[in-house]
Amino acid sequence: MNTMPGRAVVVGIDGSDSALRAVRWATHEARRRKTGLRLVHAVEPLAGYAPRVVDWHALHTAMKDRGRAWLDKAREEAARVAPDLHVDTTLEAAPPVVTLVRASRDARLVVLGSRGLGGFSGLVLGSTAVEVAARSYCPMVVIRGEHADEPAYGPVVVGVDGTPVGEDAIAFAFAQASARGAELVAVHAWSDLVMEAAYIPGAAGVDFAPLRERAEETLAERLAGWPEKYPDVHVTREVVRDRPTRVLLRAGEDAQLLVVGTRGRGGFRGLLLGSTSQHLLHHAACPVAVVRTLPEH
Repeated sequence: MNTMPGRAVVVGIDGSDSALRAVRWATHEARRRKTGLRLVHAVEPLAGYAPRVVDWHALHTAMKDRGRAWLDKAREEAARVAPDLHVDTTLEAAPPVVTLVRASRDARLVVLGSRGLGGFSGLVLGSTAVEVAARSYCPMVVIRGEHADEPAYGPVVVGVDGTPVGEDAIAFAFAQASARGAELVAVHAWSDLVMEAAYIPGAAGVDFAPLRERAEETLAERLAGWPEKYPDVHVTREVVRDRPTRVLLRAGEDAQLLVVGTRGRGGFRGLLLGSTSQHLLHHAACPVAVVRTLPEH
């Protein structure tokens, strides 16, 4: 199968085993999408050394040579998985976030490993992953799970936040489930923290039924029309009274892909603005796709 460059699947390369797992996952994804693969490495020289201590030219040259070696190894790994796949490599002298965001402009997907070295060290730790996800022009996938790069089983899980801005995540999840021949599990989490703080569990006088009914209506509204667009996808709907983080982590235990959106409210408010996103990126048992809703101009 010959694939044309076009809008490729982009992978951040840093020489780590995690990055190679991301390459294998992305290679399968590029082949499924019938597009090319682009391997990207960013060279960002270390700062803080006096000119007389470090030969900056020699250091930069050495880092570029190391980056090329990592890219060559990643290319070999992609060729082992799909020999006929079109693969490009890019070496840039720029910060990793800037490099990946720039690459995302013309990409179908940006794929990252969960543990980094070199130019992408700490990419999914702290604020960097949040920054990439918040600025990417296409969906971003972080490869989690020891066997994420092997043939995948289980459903595609999407967190539905109950707002129109989550539509892109739903669309991405349906497309992924269809392409993979997988079941789609659509999860909406709701929790009334005020009521739960005021009453002990099981206390008399607490009726959550109206809130649950509204949550079920919200999920139905957000999924309306999508099963007709993807009649081949079997959809399971889950409405859960719990915190979004716990719900999604549990759902991801048996999933092949976990999909969440940005700029959400309701059940998944602040997903990429603090502990929830960090927890998913650190602890999910499967790859996590973050789908950003681009602002309207």
